[in-house]
Amino acid sequence: MTPSNTPYCILIAALGGEGGGVLADWLVQCALESALPVQATSVPGVAQRTGATSYYIEMLREPLAAGAGAPVFALTPVPGCVDVVIASELLEAARMLERGFVTQRTTLLSSTHRFYTTIEKMHMADGRQDPDRIQAAAHAMARRAVLFDMEAVTLQGGTVISAVMFGALAGAGVLPWPRALCERVITEAGKGVAASLKGFALAFEAVTQPASPSAVASPDARKVLQDADLDASLAGAWSARMAAWPAGVQLLAAHGALRCLDYQHEAYARQFLEGVAALIGAAGVPAHSEASPAIPALEEATRQLALWMCFEDVIRVADLKTRRSRYARVRQEAQAKAGDLLRVTEHFKPGIDEVAAVLPGALGARLLAVSHRRGWMTSHVGLHIRSTSLWGYLMLRFLARLQPLRPRSLRFAQEHEALAVWLAALQQVLPLAPGFARALAGLPQVLKGYGDTQARGRLNYARLWATQVAPVLAGGMDIAMAEAQLKAALGATLADPEGTLNTAHARAPTEAAAAAGTHPVFWARTVPPADAMSGKPP
Repeated sequence: MTPSNTPYCILIAALGGEGGGVLADWLVQCALESALPVQATSVPGVAQRTGATSYYIEMLREPLAAGAGAPVFALTPVPGCVDVVIASELLEAARMLERGFVTQRTTLLSSTHRFYTTIEKMHMADGRQDPDRIQAAAHAMARRAVLFDMEAVTLQGGTVISAVMFGALAGAGVLPWPRALCERVITEAGKGVAASLKGFALAFEAVTQPASPSAVASPDARKVLQDADLDASLAGAWSARMAAWPAGVQLLAAHGALRCLDYQHEAYARQFLEGVAALIGAAGVPAHSEASPAIPALEEATRQLALWMCFEDVIRVADLKTRRSRYARVRQEAQAKAGDLLRVTEHFKPGIDEVAAVLPGALGARLLAVSHRRGWMTSHVGLHIRSTSLWGYLMLRFLARLQPLRPRSLRFAQEHEALAVWLAALQQVLPLAPGFARALAGLPQVLKGYGDTQARGRLNYARLWATQVAPVLAGGMDIAMAEAQLKAALGATLADPEGTLNTAHARAPTEAAAAAGTHPVFWARTVPPADAMSGKPP
């Protein structure tokens, strides 16, 4: 085998159900019709997201010479010896980078969209991998990196991503045959031909004629509000209110205001914007400034304020579970066809605290007090409600319709009392220590969900506030040290979903007091020097 005819190696990294096998078949058929000896192997993954599916293809770069022996191909890819890697999702490209399959020999093609892993979803805060770091690594490690949103092209073409990946390979010029052969092989396959050809062509164009960075519209607050189909006067009022804020804060505030509007009403969204404005005023950020050191803290505070104001309760959960968009998503995920009957059963396990949370403040507090005295706090009722039935749907919609009464509820009062203290603390530290303010702005990340999850979150928040925040506000702690300690404590808490740190914190004062107040007494005879030197027992 001559150097010019060494195997040409292509590695496909895809997720289950994306048609990676179809893409491999197309490539093999093209190679055979080009008289190129070829071999394809595959390694199936464990599941749709917990394990990827990889397909490996080796072929000769030229047809075999007359009388030449059959080539011997490898069954699996070898790090450092792959010519082309194509990934259907950004984290799959990162896996290929990590395993050494992408080097200065390799052309890497990957989609930039994300399909989040189970580990990312399980994180108590934002567990997503940083896409900018992955893309930077791709450009640094590959001989050539071609990155674009293949999922968007797939949706535009009404096809599957395998056809888009095929078009990207052809457009990148890494296949040793012409575009016409690719399209002929797709046509001869006879399945979804029109959609596959459209997706192929769109991807080919996306690679050969990439949009310039300036042509890609960056999101801004005004566009977010326009896309939300708000009343023109309301959108104009919000835009005018945010016009002088930093661009990043504007964007987050637009999303936050829309979230609050959906959660409660227009006045609630206005209250959110007033909170953001108060923080910006306390930080002393000049109008239209993008250089203030307080901007990162303001961006995080804006995001957390919106999330906290829209805390999850039974009313919110019932509303989300009965939305038309949710049923449409469930039908799509279940792959239900037109005319298929779909039954959705909702599982609830409410406790006394969740019932008390939506009651008026005084009544809810009384119920909790009685429950604590009588030991009812650990009691739960398991409910299976079929939301696609008439009575199940009406029951959930009744709960959702309690939305106007939410501001009078016990949980609403509790959350807004703590929220007001957090906002006041932020206003105090923003002009003095933007770094500590950034860490403090992220503190509400520990407040999640409802029921037991929410109870653990409250304990986490109270512990962090007492040990890391209160001493700073009282002026009894070095601010630089406090910033580092708060970040470390918050990170440890977010990595502790079971709340073991709360148990240790509750036990520590008792153990410390016991250690300080009592000491064991040891009685012993004085050992004569001679006996001690001789080793005899006293």
